[in-house]
Amino acid sequence: MSAGSPAPPADAGVDAAALEQAARFVEQEDGALHRLHGWRANLLEGVLALVAAFHLWAAVDIVGAPWLRSLHVAAMLALLFVTMPAAARWRDRVMPWDWAAAFAAIACIAWLLHDWDALADRATEPLTTDILVATTLTLLILEAVRRASGAVMPIVVGAFLAYAFVGPWLPAPWTHRGYDLARLAGHMAMTLEGIFGTPIDVCATLIVLFTIYGAVLARSGAGQFFIDFALALTGRSAAGPGRAVVIGSFLLGGPSGSGVATTVTLGSVAWPLLARAGYAREAAGGLLAAGGLGAILSPPVLGAAAFLIAEFLKVSYLDVIRMAVVPTLLYYLSLFAMVELDARRHGTRGTTRDPAAASGLRAAAAMLRTGGWHFLSLVAVVAFLVAGYSPMLSVVWATGLAVATSAIRRETRLGPRAIVAALADGTRGVLGVAATCAAAGLIVGVVTLTGLGLKFSGIVIDYAGGSLALTALLTGLLVWVVGLAVPVTASYIICAVVAAPALVQAGVSEPAAHMFIFYYAVLSEVSPPTALSPFAAAAITGGDAYRTTLQSWKYTLPAFVTPFLFVLAPHGTGLLLEGGAGQVITATGLAIVTVLVLAVAAQGWLRARLSGLERGTLALAGIALAASVVWTEIAGFALAGGAIAVHLWRTRV
Repeated sequence: MSAGSPAPPADAGVDAAALEQAARFVEQEDGALHRLHGWRANLLEGVLALVAAFHLWAAVDIVGAPWLRSLHVAAMLALLFVTMPAAARWRDRVMPWDWAAAFAAIACIAWLLHDWDALADRATEPLTTDILVATTLTLLILEAVRRASGAVMPIVVGAFLAYAFVGPWLPAPWTHRGYDLARLAGHMAMTLEGIFGTPIDVCATLIVLFTIYGAVLARSGAGQFFIDFALALTGRSAAGPGRAVVIGSFLLGGPSGSGVATTVTLGSVAWPLLARAGYAREAAGGLLAAGGLGAILSPPVLGAAAFLIAEFLKVSYLDVIRMAVVPTLLYYLSLFAMVELDARRHGTRGTTRDPAAASGLRAAAAMLRTGGWHFLSLVAVVAFLVAGYSPMLSVVWATGLAVATSAIRRETRLGPRAIVAALADGTRGVLGVAATCAAAGLIVGVVTLTGLGLKFSGIVIDYAGGSLALTALLTGLLVWVVGLAVPVTASYIICAVVAAPALVQAGVSEPAAHMFIFYYAVLSEVSPPTALSPFAAAAITGGDAYRTTLQSWKYTLPAFVTPFLFVLAPHGTGLLLEGGAGQVITATGLAIVTVLVLAVAAQGWLRARLSGLERGTLALAGIALAASVVWTEIAGFALAGGAIAVHLWRTRV
């Protein structure tokens, strides 16, 4: 199939050890969990379900911002400490220090809430008790995010906090007046600018609700249906297994918004099919990881960062979905092109899970008749948004619809026990994100307090010499580097407050700047040392982890030129469905050509193997098209047309 480990025998499957190893990568993204049993597990599940029920109620009723955000932080921190162990060796029972941390978190929030108005009034001159509570809460958040996502995020937060203290001693242009512990504590914990700022607000009002919705879908069997539907739809063609991965990742990832979880879930089913089709281990893993990555880019969820985009831009969540439509389609177009070229290049063999089954549209139509209701709640989310409902109410009613429609078939019906389990899964799934959002709030607080965002913007623009293209390149590199160390959500928040102003000052619209940062933050999912999706895929296929990462880069490379198009192209915001119809058509047409040209260059194959000159020319053509200056576009079209013409003439029969 390709360089790397060969494909396994045709009857290969996914063994339990591989799935267990892949699950560890999911834990690295979402946090490890205690392995509790008996009444302890039942009690914890009940509390988790009650917290989920509270958030559903808060979406329908009106809860003041300080109370909702504070109670959210208290519940999430306390549950995280008794759910996620401090170290793997203590995961079989809740340790005394876990209980101590949980009660300390509740006590801190109780102090802040006992008289919030008076507390906010003295935020610039806090009492000694206030400082002690704020400092304790900050340390608890750092420990929580360490348990959820590793040691890097606390170090990053610590660096930002240190910056707030040492400002007067830094060289220009990084210098600032500096802030003592009292001022910093008051700003971070006694206002809605730090810990309880935008990130935790979005987590408490949106992310948790969509996580609950995804958990309900999973319990109703929707995930397995989406995979089976994709396999049925693609039939037995040579490119069928690859197409099934692409379609399945979109259907499965859209509701979940988790790249690693989508990769593992899809890989456990699709890897045997890819193996029988002739895919090598690394190539199959790269495709699975690339498909999983689409989960973070795909409406209606787009991962946790999408809700933050709406809040930072002060637009509706429906607007974010609208802006994501064309870039998402371009991403999947790129994957489909790569899969088709795979089939031609390597002679993949079509297959189905059941050779006697019907294939293609007929099989898909039959599945829709028996389980198509799984799609109803997905459609309902968007329908409610279009009808004018808030995102919170939209997902609450969609969740209710998912529960109601699950009763259509006896084997998928969600009874009381299953509903409690789904609610518990929803709360459990957001614990790590909540810790990340609280920690990111500390970073946002430092940036707003010190003016770091404007300082950094000036530095980037000076280095770029006023060049928009160089500003975009430097910003993309910054987001990519930050994404190597921290999760997508944290990467987006950090760069949204630090780097986005540089793009805006360079002349980029705010929506385009934030979408640019969002897409490059997503690259962290396929970039070492935190390439969790490719590593999880490699665990399932048995391939080499770093070769699998390189394969996932190959599959995702063309689509990640797209952000430069909506930043650099004169009509680039048309890709975000902004502007007139002519602007949208022009920008989309240019993007389609660019993505396809780069897909061919990345695969090194069209009708036959590309020569080195042909491949290099197509790669250069794609870069020229992405630069989006009139003369580079003309050069890009000329180079691409010339290279393809030469290739077709050279390979003529």
